[in-house]
Formats: sequence, C-alpha cells, structure tokens
Amino acid sequence: MNAIYRLLPLMMFICLCLMLWQYVSGAKDGILDFLAAIRWYLLAAFLLMLVLLRAVWLHAHDRAPDWIYRIIPMDILARLSNRADIEQAADKLDKEAILIDAEAVKARLQSQVVGQDQVCHDLAWQLRRRLALTQRNKPVGVFLFAGPPGTGKTWLAKVLAQVLGRKLLHFDMTQHASGAYSASQLFGMARGYVGSTSYGALTAGLRDYPEAVVLLDEIEKAHPDVLKKFLTAWNDGFITEASDGKQIDSSHAIFILTSNAATDQLADLQQSLGHDPDALRSASVATLREQGFAPEVLNRIDRIFVFAPFSGLDIARVCALEMERMINGYGLKVAGKGIDPQIIIDLMERYKRMGRAASSRDLVRALEESIADSLIQAKERGYDTIELKREDGKVKAKMHRSNPPAAPRSTT
Repeated sequence: MNAIYRLLPLMMFICLCLMLWQYVSGAKDGILDFLAAIRWYLLAAFLLMLVLLRAVWLHAHDRAPDWIYRIIPMDILARLSNRADIEQAADKLDKEAILIDAEAVKARLQSQVVGQDQVCHDLAWQLRRRLALTQRNKPVGVFLFAGPPGTGKTWLAKVLAQVLGRKLLHFDMTQHASGAYSASQLFGMARGYVGSTSYGALTAGLRDYPEAVVLLDEIEKAHPDVLKKFLTAWNDGFITEASDGKQIDSSHAIFILTSNAATDQLADLQQSLGHDPDALRSASVATLREQGFAPEVLNRIDRIFVFAPFSGLDIARVCALEMERMINGYGLKVAGKGIDPQIIIDLMERYKRMGRAASSRDLVRALEESIADSLIQAKERGYDTIELKREDGKVKAKMHRSNPPAAPRSTT
C-alpha cells in the first residue's frame, strides 16, 4: 500500500502530461491557439490537480501538516498513526498462539471446585492444546458438563472464566424453550419487527467479548430451533445477527454446556469407564442420544466431561466451603479452626441419608436450617469474627477472641 502511495503522484503527473500534449497537438494553430482558446475552468482543474498531487506526495512521505488530515476524510488509523504498521501487528496478533500453563490452571480449578479433580485436569489440558492453535475456524472448544445436579458443573464454568480472565456469558436455557421468540432473544430480531434495533443477548455479548466463556446451563431444556442456531457457531465459527445480517465471530470463544440428563446412567459410566476417556465419551454419547439429544448437536461437542457424585471427604469440603460462604454472606468472618467438626459430621450424615439424588443445593438448604438463626443473632450482637459450636444439639455462634485477656499478675 505504501508503494502505491509513493508511485501515485508520478503516475498522475505522467497522465496529465499526456493529456496536455494530446490537447496541444490537436489545436489548429499550435500553442498560440491553445492559449487563446483555453477556458478558466481548465486552468482551475489543472491547479487543483497539482494541489492534490502535492497532498498525496506529502502524505506518502509523512510530511503532511495536521490541517490536511482535518480537511481530507480518511481512516482514523491513517490520519492519526501508521495504518500499515498497525495492520501488520494486528495480523500477527490474530495468528499468535495462546500458551497456558495447564498445571497452574488445573491447580487453581481444583482449589475452588470440590470433588472433580479428574475433570479439572482433563479440562486444563484440553484448553492448553486448543488455545495453542493459530489457525482455527471453530470455537476454542465446545464442552459438555454432564452429571448429577449440584456437583459443580456451573460453578466450574464460572471459575474457569475467572482463571482465564475471560468474560462469562451465562444463559439459562430453561428460559429459551419456546421456539422463535427464544431464538430472537439470543440471536436478535429480524428487520421489521419490534426489537430489531438492538442485538440479541448472545450476539451482542460475543460482539463485545469475542473471547468469552459462553455458559449454556441445562442445554437439554432449549428448544430445537435454538439449538439449530448454535450449530453454525460451533461448526463454522460465526453466528449471524438477525437484525442486520452481520456475522459475529465465535472462533475465539469457549462454549460450555451443562446437562442434568441421564444422571444415574452417567454416574454408573463414570465409575466403570472413568479410566478410559474414549470409551466413556462413546458410551456417554449413546446414553445422551437415548435421552433425546439430537445427533447433530452431540457430533459438534468436542469433549464430554462426566461429573462424579460427592463422596467421602468431598462432602465435608463442600460443607466447609458452603458454610464459609454463608457466614461471609451475613457480613461475618469465621476464625481459623473455628467450626466445630461435629457440625460438619452431622451435615455429612444428613447428606448420606438423602441418597444418590442429593446435591450441594441440599447441603445449602440444610446449612440454612442449622446455622442461619445463630448467624443473624451474631450479627445483631455486633460480632465480627465468629466460631461455630455445637451445644445441646444446636449450632451456636460465639464471638472469637483472638487475644484473650491476660491473667492478672500476682502482687505478692
């Protein structure tokens, strides 16, 4: 492009000389007749041409004064900077691989997601391989998180977005089960209809945050027409906005689908085939197809992660984490070693009695029944940091004294 700018003045000057020579050679009596017959507008056009040639030459050599850029309409990058250099840098950035430390990502995921260490490990390494690709016309990944409710599927997606430093676009697909209207909420309304002046929630999100983590919660609840719209995004790397027909790039996004379908079957598969990812995927696909998942949707899913039900100390860890969140939610802090182990043991026993259908949400409800009243009382009394003790079959919040008063000294 810079070479064209440099040659343009010379080319225009040569053309102007040829035109002038042809005009003069065609005059009846030569130069004198030409000068006598010349019109003022020809002279003005000639002078304007010289001015434009000079302006182009100045721009090509970066010598043009600022007032020329204010008069001549041009791209803001060319006006304020060097567009060619920026274009080269942008092209390099688009093709640059993103290398992540899979072990570090795994460790951060496992520190915040309880009971799914294998899922966190596999997910971290999948992302490392996929983000390293420089040429990609599909999303970074389309992953299905399947398994019992309340085992951390949605929470893992949220933590992943935080760890990667990406925007989270969260959509509850139970709200998009009614067909055409649901599709318009996500992908925009066609021209001529009410609401066509604004983008859909998904297309607007990917337009503003092309590297987002797109979380589609309970994907099995979505209307088939909505799912069909996603196939283009997963297969071709773009989504079409209905209001103006623009193609929104989805090749830099990470799509995470969650599903509670076939909970018992997938739990059994996880226990029997958890050591063989390929066999687990094949069996999971067959199971989900029996549950009504469209084959074209399953074919576009890059990896299925089966979440295991909580067991053993994982239940205790979930209890402790949820308890800490609840205490913080009341504006309080829990002291180190400040939770009576018997409180957690009681919750574990209650969780076990609920059976296979139990989830972390059941633990939250049990926690609310056990400790909410004592936390409210602690807040009313002005406590800041508390300890939770089990006394007379009830949980009570005690004020934590980090520096207990010293014993009085003897005067003897």
